[in-house]
Amino acid sequence: MTKYTEQYDVVLPFLKSKCEEFSYFDYDTFTTEDIWQFLIKKKWRKKDIGDMSLHEMVNEIMEMRASEFVAYHQIEGFKGDNWFSAGNSDDLEQLLRPTQKKTK
Repeated sequence: MTKYTEQYDVVLPFLKSKCEEFSYFDYDTFTTEDIWQFLIKKKWRKKDIGDMSLHEMVNEIMEMRASEFVAYHQIEGFKGDNWFSAGNSDDLEQLLRPTQKKTK
């Protein structure tokens, strides 16, 4: 769900431009929505987005580097994974199972 849809609609051309830039560097799986969520959760988490000026928002979008965006998503991926959940217990058991010694 997109928060601040009015601001999102205003800066959408700049988000698309940033997506095209990332795509040029072979980061083509990210969408404008992904970039918007990154900005809200990471860059602007302590700011009141409703009071931000347009030039401030556009400046931060255009200054954003692919490396910080990718690093953020990697960290979020590590936070989200629960390796010991019920769904992963079979994989964990297989990983930790001792190998059988071959008999001659």
